[in-house]
Amino acid sequence: MLEPTKVFEVYGDKLGIHAFTAGEIIFDIGQPGELVYGIIEGEVELQLHGKSVEIIGAGDLFGEGALVHPEGLRGSTALAKTDCKLTTMNRSHFLFAVQETPMFALEVIRSYSDRLLKLKHQLAESSV
Repeated sequence: MLEPTKVFEVYGDKLGIHAFTAGEIIFDIGQPGELVYGIIEGEVELQLHGKSVEIIGAGDLFGEGALVHPEGLRGSTALAKTDCKLTTMNRSHFLFAVQETPMFALEVIRSYSDRLLKLKHQLAESSV
């Protein structure tokens, strides 16, 4: 399995590691999004209108939705749940990595699919 954050090391923005402290907002819902983030260390909480919908950790990436949707806006708020170390990739680098590294593309899809499946299970359990 290819860890998505490893691809960031090759195709990323070469901006280094970005540190966020617990409680710090990484981005807000509705903001224009120009970067996808890879989690190197820590946990990130994704929220909709102040309500937690997902917590993701090392090896996961987030923020890709704003890079692939025509409106380019963030669909949720990302908050550092713990102290985090993140790396980034801009839209052109992300699209290049998807095109040139098919296993990266598959891992992005797998990661997104796993997260969606987990949310579906949570919804099903909460409606029982």
